Amino acid sequence: MNSAQRTPPRTALPPVPGEPRDSFERLRQQAITLRRAGRSRREIKDLLGIGSNETLNEALRGEPPPEWTRRPRAKDDLRQKARSMREAGLKYSEIAAALGVSKSSVSLWVRDLPHPQPLGYEETRRRCAEGVRRYWATERPAREARRESFRAAAAAEIGPLSEREVLIAGAVAYWCEGGKNKPHRRYDQVCFINSDPGLISLFLEFLDSVGVVRERVSYRLYIHENADVASAEQFWQQVVQSGQEQFRRTVLKTHQSKTVRTTVGDEYRGCLRVNVSRSAELYRRIEGWADAVLGRPALSPTPETGQVSN
Repeated sequence: MNSAQRTPPRTALPPVPGEPRDSFERLRQQAITLRRAGRSRREIKDLLGIGSNETLNEALRGEPPPEWTRRPRAKDDLRQKARSMREAGLKYSEIAAALGVSKSSVSLWVRDLPHPQPLGYEETRRRCAEGVRRYWATERPAREARRESFRAAAAAEIGPLSEREVLIAGAVAYWCEGGKNKPHRRYDQVCFINSDPGLISLFLEFLDSVGVVRERVSYRLYIHENADVASAEQFWQQVVQSGQEQFRRTVLKTHQSKTVRTTVGDEYRGCLRVNVSRSAELYRRIEGWADAVLGRPALSPTPETGQVSN
């Protein structure tokens, strides 16, 4: 094989043997013009009469393919999101967790971006508070569900109360929250005050079990003057299932501006006092029931003096 039959070097000679170089440059300019006009490689070859891909490659050398020829990558949208998040100052780990990709992918996508500036004090506090808020938005319902499951299981263990159990529960509740005699003053009257509607209902059930008719029962509401008094009075009337005629005048407590109160808002309804008329005998019976439940020895009068002794 002689030198005339050798293939010319790819970068040195025109791809079409025998043609002058200026002719190839004209071909190159035509090919580039057609490529920029949106023509495909096949169309350029047909229009310019180019027979080989090698000649076409030489003619289009350095000319980037048009955008429509680029096939979109599957993660292009994730890449753009990652770049936006990085520009917003997020760490690799935060971006990876948010997008569900690996940190190496995040690094590959955003490594050309400048490192985010250190966060200022206010921004750090804001992000910390936002993290706490997101944590408790998920954790609080979960904890409440666990508490509710324990409460429901415990309530199932008790079940409906018998008459004797109501008697015991009512006597203990009264001895904890009701009015009691003092060494320096004997009262001997049944009065019970509390802010828990469930405990008030239990005490009323206790009174029913020991034969106290509701006509002997009266109520009085104690509440701060800056609360919704009318709504609270209506609420307690529904709890005790009684009309206004059995409620005495509400006692308004003066609000002290320097006192930090936590019992505020729509849930605050004050305390309800339950009074039983002609209840001296009932009070003494409650004393005996409480003594029995609490395990204290009963008090009995001595035969000689009639005085009470242990």
